Amino acid sequence: MEADQRIVIVGGGFAGLQLAKKLNNKKGFQVTLIDRFNYHQFQPLFYQVATGGLDASNISFPLRKVFHNSRNVRIRLDEVTSIDTAARLVHTAHGHLPYDELVLATGADTNFFGNADLEAHAFPMKSTVEALQLRHKLISNFEAWLQTNDEQERQRLLTVVVVGGGPTGVELSGAIAEMKSYVLPKDYPEIDFTQMRIILLEGTGKTLAAMSAGSSEKSQRYLQQLGVEVRTNTLLHSYDGQCITLQDGSTIDSALVIWAAGIKGNVPAGIDPALIVRGNRIRVNRFNQLADLPHVYALGDVAWMETPRYPNGHPQVANVAINQAANLARNWLRHGRQQQHWQPYEYTDLGSMATVGRNKAVVDVPRPKLHFGGLFAWLVWMFLHLMLILGVKNKLMVFINWLYNYLTYDQSLRLIFREFDREKKGTAKLAKPA
Repeated sequence: MEADQRIVIVGGGFAGLQLAKKLNNKKGFQVTLIDRFNYHQFQPLFYQVATGGLDASNISFPLRKVFHNSRNVRIRLDEVTSIDTAARLVHTAHGHLPYDELVLATGADTNFFGNADLEAHAFPMKSTVEALQLRHKLISNFEAWLQTNDEQERQRLLTVVVVGGGPTGVELSGAIAEMKSYVLPKDYPEIDFTQMRIILLEGTGKTLAAMSAGSSEKSQRYLQQLGVEVRTNTLLHSYDGQCITLQDGSTIDSALVIWAAGIKGNVPAGIDPALIVRGNRIRVNRFNQLADLPHVYALGDVAWMETPRYPNGHPQVANVAINQAANLARNWLRHGRQQQHWQPYEYTDLGSMATVGRNKAVVDVPRPKLHFGGLFAWLVWMFLHLMLILGVKNKLMVFINWLYNYLTYDQSLRLIFREFDREKKGTAKLAKPA
């Protein structure tokens, strides 16, 4: 009897989780899913955790719970340190795992483009932990305002700069602007929030550059209606934690800079550098295999696949990751190692969307080609995101939070968590926002 194939999947994001689910309880496969976290993170809603709209548990789902009744999928909470493709070993912080087929679904992380000052002082938002750290910093700045009489420092604490006009930057700017209008004046009556500035910096000529011209124009108009200062064709040069210097030499004092201007693939050590292309992504063929390494695959944000429709690689979105994983699973389940019968992957663009605020969103649909915005687009955005969240309980809690926020113009999760100081029994100190 032929032994089960040992499949090792690195990463429990959209691609890794989808592949493991497709192979769950399928004969002939022994699957090990490795991740640094023991939960799946729903990245599109990180910004709502950062602004107090949702609890972190609402958008996180335990990986082990997904596979409660699994006979062949096992979870390992570990950090991959390197890959040995010759010996077919995955080296981790706690040992090594042999594999027959290795799937890298490691996703992407923040790209600071080598700017050490930005990396040290700006806040990224590529994980649930980072979203919580950002929330801590945002709310702590208002508390710090109450503790100082220095007017320059007060204005610095009331100035939030978001760098990057893609979906993350647009959605985050809009959410903070709505906090400024509806929530913060009630929390902090001592503060004049007409003095609060929310500035969105975008290096290109428009926000949501990957979407249609209509969506880009509409998103910028929505942001301006909410009071966000949108500066296009503006590049950040440096940030020291207190002051931003732009490429043109001008400066902006700010105590909080949120970096949403770039991502790079998470490539583990041991992958041939010749296979790594722009954006720190791994070049793969139409079956998501690495060149000359037919037993190693890359899926999702870390994969660079060139096709006639997408000669510059696929967009780094959840739909690509999920469907690449589904295609690989189908090929394995239907045809095994008979690669001559495998189906190559091609991305079908179902559309793109972004929300700016209450009743304000934009949606692009490629076929039939149409664009719409406003309330209907906002409802479509909410429905589709709600359907993608794992777990009935999570869907219900997110819906309840959204309904509550809509009816009351308020959020209930503006919490500053403190870490226990064991050296001073019974006391607490502010958790470092990192």
